[in-house]
Amino acid sequence: MPSEIPPPRWQTLGPLPGVAADLGPGARGWVSTRSGGVSAGPWAWLNLGDHVGDEPAAVAENRRRLTVALGVRPVFLRQVHGCAVVRVDDATPDGIEADAAWTDASGVACTVLVADCLPVLLATAAGESVAAAHAGWRGLAGQGGRGVLEALAEAWPAVRDPAARAACRVWIGPAIGRAAFEVGDEVRRAFVEAARDDALAFTPSPRTPGRWLADLAWLARARLHRLGFGNVGGHDGSAIWCTVSQPTVFFSHRRDAARLGASGRMAACVWRA
Repeated sequence: MPSEIPPPRWQTLGPLPGVAADLGPGARGWVSTRSGGVSAGPWAWLNLGDHVGDEPAAVAENRRRLTVALGVRPVFLRQVHGCAVVRVDDATPDGIEADAAWTDASGVACTVLVADCLPVLLATAAGESVAAAHAGWRGLAGQGGRGVLEALAEAWPAVRDPAARAACRVWIGPAIGRAAFEVGDEVRRAFVEAARDDALAFTPSPRTPGRWLADLAWLARARLHRLGFGNVGGHDGSAIWCTVSQPTVFFSHRRDAARLGASGRMAACVWRA
């Protein structure tokens, strides 16, 4: 896996600050921050999740602002930490149950909501087809080593050919970092039983005996490389990508739910340029 990865590239779309994904000239990817919206309380300000207790009118306005900033329609999924994959286009309604989406249509953005889980954005070499996946540890691990990334690789026609998969551009967005992600033995087992090398992503927690610090971005990179995706950028495990450690920039469910009782959600979007 690559050792030198550029830091986040900040990009403002309209009035909304965010992090841009490097997906080549044919596709665009972008992740919102918590700035630029109208929500209050633990959801301040640009909460895009309609399932976290925020005022519906505030979420609707935030989503309207996101749509204007993107210049295309974001298609929102109902995410369940699973492995379902769907194709989306301009006729797809919001709320389909899935944790990954792909499209070869123009005018829409494959969109996943995150607040510590990994957003994984992908584009074919020429950008004629794009995809997004929501990868928390459950979705990433899946069952028997088949998680959401494996499911996407199987379901997305544009990357079924090994050469096309190797040429695909992949970008992992802001998410919880190793220093903040303390997990139990069951999480470590879910990965190591499927791939022994994944043990490298876990170190004993200095805070809690018997628990582990897990590098979720490392685990995603390992899976992507095993699947044949050779061009993977973005989150490298460093603190600058960590949602938990930057409370004024990113929402974090692990940080905010414990302290404030709720957390907002950011949107990771990818679309054809």
